[in-house]
Amino acid sequence: MSIPKEPRQLMINIMYLVLTALLALNVSAEIFNAFKMVDKGLITANKSLDASNDQLPESIKSSAKKQSSLQTYADRVDPVRAVSKEATTSIQALLDKLIDEAGDRNGKRDAGDYTQNGGIEELRGLRNYDATTRLMVDQGEGMKLKKTMEDIKAKFLSYVDKEDVATFSLPIAIDDESWKKSTNKKINWADFTFGHMPLGACEPIFSKFINDIKSSEAAVLNYLAGKVGLTDEVVLVKFRVVAAPKKSYLLNGETYEADVFLSAAAGGDSKTGISISVNGAALRTDAEGIGKYSSKASSLGKKTYTATATVTNPVTGERKSYSSQFEYEVGEKAATISATKMNVFYIGVDNPVEVAVAGVSSNDIRVSMTGGDIKRNSDGTYTVNVSTPGTAKVTASAANFSYSKEYRVKRIPDPTPKLGRLLPGRVGDGDFKAQGGLIPWLEGFDFDAKCNIAEYTFIRQPKRQDPEFSLNKGGSYEAKTSALAKKATIGDNFIFQEIKCKCPGDANLRPLGSIVYTIK
Repeated sequence: MSIPKEPRQLMINIMYLVLTALLALNVSAEIFNAFKMVDKGLITANKSLDASNDQLPESIKSSAKKQSSLQTYADRVDPVRAVSKEATTSIQALLDKLIDEAGDRNGKRDAGDYTQNGGIEELRGLRNYDATTRLMVDQGEGMKLKKTMEDIKAKFLSYVDKEDVATFSLPIAIDDESWKKSTNKKINWADFTFGHMPLGACEPIFSKFINDIKSSEAAVLNYLAGKVGLTDEVVLVKFRVVAAPKKSYLLNGETYEADVFLSAAAGGDSKTGISISVNGAALRTDAEGIGKYSSKASSLGKKTYTATATVTNPVTGERKSYSSQFEYEVGEKAATISATKMNVFYIGVDNPVEVAVAGVSSNDIRVSMTGGDIKRNSDGTYTVNVSTPGTAKVTASAANFSYSKEYRVKRIPDPTPKLGRLLPGRVGDGDFKAQGGLIPWLEGFDFDAKCNIAEYTFIRQPKRQDPEFSLNKGGSYEAKTSALAKKATIGDNFIFQEIKCKCPGDANLRPLGSIVYTIK
């Protein structure tokens, strides 16, 4: 095209060029805003994956100690995390270099800090596509990135047993076919992915690669967790001698009686071969391993005795003895005030209490308290209600006798959020789709109390696709959340984020954190 010789025509042509450029900038504003939202969503999902991945390593290592053959899986934990960290750092460094190439060398931002200061809208080179084409296509960084992602996937798979690799799925996948079918005559995958792409559109691509890496890390860690039996029944390996006396405070002349038995966190079978003795004298034990010990109270004061249990560890076959010292007190008339379920009062529930004074009828006992309210029930027991954390004191009086006992006052403990009864981690798509929402489980809590899920953010992160979000009110799925859950396919990550619930006695919602499920 020839250049006009007339100044007026030359000015008109330049004005057309400027107008075209301005129109291009205005049209792209909303598109770049969409890129920003996707990028922020991926960054949020990556943080949730980090939180989930941080919880597994120590549990895997601890569980592997129960058998020497499982140590190989514990030894893979740190290398898997190292692969993820190194890969994430490498990709982040490449993105920082691309940002610099696009013009952000003004010294106002540390490397990688752009996402914390508002996202892609702050970048001076937001619409610069020359830099992305030059660095990622012409200088070959894009094809190096493709090779890096393929190598990362291979490294992750190297920590999976050979017999399991064929059926093991990882989120990392490079589409090396679409560019060949493109009508734009792209020369390779890098040209198809980054060629003439503005910087603002490339940022979500890099965030997606990082998300794939972190999701793959989660998949391998969950695989290792399954191999060491985190989901299996725990074998009995730790023991403690326990004495359960019928009365810990006796009147002179009464007989002290107690059940002495071996207590463990979990497990146990007939192969343990338990034997129990008190002060060196063997006790007869029943089929459940419980020995009966009795000693007559012949004098006042504190009494002590040592109970010893000898047991065979069913894992190692080693036979060990475990001893503990116990004490009781013999005295004259005394009162007993006991919380029926535990030595603490909980806010928002009825706390059952039993009050007794030896040698005094229950009708002649006067009971009062500070720090709460107490009322007598028809069966002679009492119910305590409290409303403020701290301490409360219950006092029992009879004739010229008075006795007080102080209790801790606590909130109901935080429940554990689960999808039905499914533990976070890898689950089948059928089991996942069969659920209808989050349930807050008060596991190990002896009181009749129920917490309710108030809200959470539900995120579906499919493979090689943008995440989908739903803010859900209540524990049960709302329509949008249910629709996202029914899309579950192998490799998808579902994140329940910012879970909040309300328990009896709560004035405000309490946060329960986040949980992640990966569809296998």
